[in-house]
Amino acid sequence: MGVTFPGLQRADTPVLRTGNTAHVGRGNVAAVTTPDWVQLDALFTRVLNTEDDALRAARDTAEAAGMPPIEVSAQHAKLLSLLVSIAGARRVLEIGTLAGYSTIALARAVGTDGVVVTLEYETAHAELARRNLERAEVADRVEVIVGSALDTLPTLAQRGEKFDLVFIDADKENNVAYVQWAITLGGPGTVIVVDNIARNGRVLDPDPADRQAQAIRDMLDMMGAHPRLDTAAIQTVGAKAWDGFAVAVVR
Repeated sequence: MGVTFPGLQRADTPVLRTGNTAHVGRGNVAAVTTPDWVQLDALFTRVLNTEDDALRAARDTAEAAGMPPIEVSAQHAKLLSLLVSIAGARRVLEIGTLAGYSTIALARAVGTDGVVVTLEYETAHAELARRNLERAEVADRVEVIVGSALDTLPTLAQRGEKFDLVFIDADKENNVAYVQWAITLGGPGTVIVVDNIARNGRVLDPDPADRQAQAIRDMLDMMGAHPRLDTAAIQTVGAKAWDGFAVAVVR
């Protein structure tokens, strides 16, 4: 049996606000979450100036296109950009583009002499991401590659590509493979960041039917045991409910 947490909900479900209460859910199914999480995230974004017009446009155009609201939050995007800066990364690989929200943050952080390669399965998502990257004036430093990442990652290896930081935010069932590819395409000192590793606590004791939670648990087990990785996992709460990310450095 999986462990359940009443009142909490999927990390990739949209937030709806009614009065002072935040509800998260799809259609007529909604669960009440702690409104302070959402309000405090909004405060951080406002006072720290972490979301500008280009980022808001990326979020808004994704919503208008009917894409799932699973892009990183404004604070997580800023954290990604800070990790790029701290690591001194100039070559970044992103697995999972969506509408380009996190891609913009990464591209800004690598600077005008840096490169971001981002992999997206859906052609429509990639096309919208390219438009958002143009609007943010970072398209010249981003290569958007369309196709299954399990097909395009070997192509990057054949090209001799190496990366200083890898951000993984795609289909969870393939996370183990994505981390393995991040190690292959990295080197000593490469930073690996994996999003959505808490899933409202479902990774504690994954239900056999919950393939995403089980895949994340398998990935965490692999990262902890891997001789070339030094890894930490951080839980987060906020506009994306209860989730978290793993950060590893390749030895």
